[in-house]
Amino acid sequence: MKAAVLNAVGDDKLELRDDVTTIDPGPDQVRIRVRATGICHSDLSAMDGTLPALAPGIVGHEGAGEIVEVGSAVTDLAPGDHVVVTFVPPCGNCNACLRGQPHLCGVHPIKAFMEPRFKAGDQPLFGFAGLGTFAEELVVPSVGAIKIDNDVPFEVGALVACGVLTGVGAVINTAKVEPGATVVVIGCGGVGIATIQGARLAGASTIVAVDPIAEKHDVAKRFGATHATTPEGLQELNAQLTGSEGFDYAFDVVGIPATIRSAYDIARRGGTVVVVGAGRGDAMVQFSAQELFLHEKRILGSFYGSANVRRDYPRLLSLWKAGRLDIEGMISRRIKLAEINDGLQAMRGGGNMIRQVVTFG
Repeated sequence: MKAAVLNAVGDDKLELRDDVTTIDPGPDQVRIRVRATGICHSDLSAMDGTLPALAPGIVGHEGAGEIVEVGSAVTDLAPGDHVVVTFVPPCGNCNACLRGQPHLCGVHPIKAFMEPRFKAGDQPLFGFAGLGTFAEELVVPSVGAIKIDNDVPFEVGALVACGVLTGVGAVINTAKVEPGATVVVIGCGGVGIATIQGARLAGASTIVAVDPIAEKHDVAKRFGATHATTPEGLQELNAQLTGSEGFDYAFDVVGIPATIRSAYDIARRGGTVVVVGAGRGDAMVQFSAQELFLHEKRILGSFYGSANVRRDYPRLLSLWKAGRLDIEGMISRRIKLAEINDGLQAMRGGGNMIRQVVTFG
């Protein structure tokens, strides 16, 4: 089959190969024919070493497709079922799962760093985040494939797998934004737009979108932002909208020290700061002990939207079906696997791009 292979961490391009195969599914695994996958900034972060990834391997971690083969112990899925994948399959038995935090389950993600599920000739290939959706097929634990209705477009399902869930989940699950709250979202890429939609769904009265690229401001307003500004204009908006008190909730969807610090500074005393962006392990943010004590702001990390995928995938798709969550509008254009490097380059360039989706025949 065809797949886009990352030969070494640090490469800025993927190699499109047609000699890649998957392993055979084990008793608790399934083989999926990938029909659509989003191009997420986290894939670039895997390529440049910001996020942990093994190479040689196959990148891609938000996808949807159909089951083509199931292992001998799998009883809840069958060939032909349409599914959305998850890069954090909940085992259901570890402490994280039992305390109601299945998104923090480490059982299957750890195995993914030990068990390559692809080959190119005789060379083992790892799948990024246990997946590798930039391939025509993949093998995953059955708990990592969530069945969806057949009338859900694969492109919609693919974006729910990461970008939409991460952004909306950060608002609804992590922060638990209440109706009438004031919200700031720093970073208006795909996850930022999903965060803005989450704030709208939660009933926030004020939603300020912050991005240095002015062309993104109208896009943010189309998805629910009430105001939009560059970082330089944020303090002026803060004065106009809150009397310089600050906002109830500030979401950083970039993941660099400067934007995290900006989110902290723009939140009011007693407000909540939510770090959604995936930053580098060596990127440090500085706070004084006194300000942490005096201002009583909550600083929350939001990994994968604090999600329970078996609850949240259907919930998000129900909101989409009801017309309350615009997922199709988040797709900037559809490309083919052969154009994957062009799509990654567009992601690097930023601009007005929200999400590009690779579609398979």
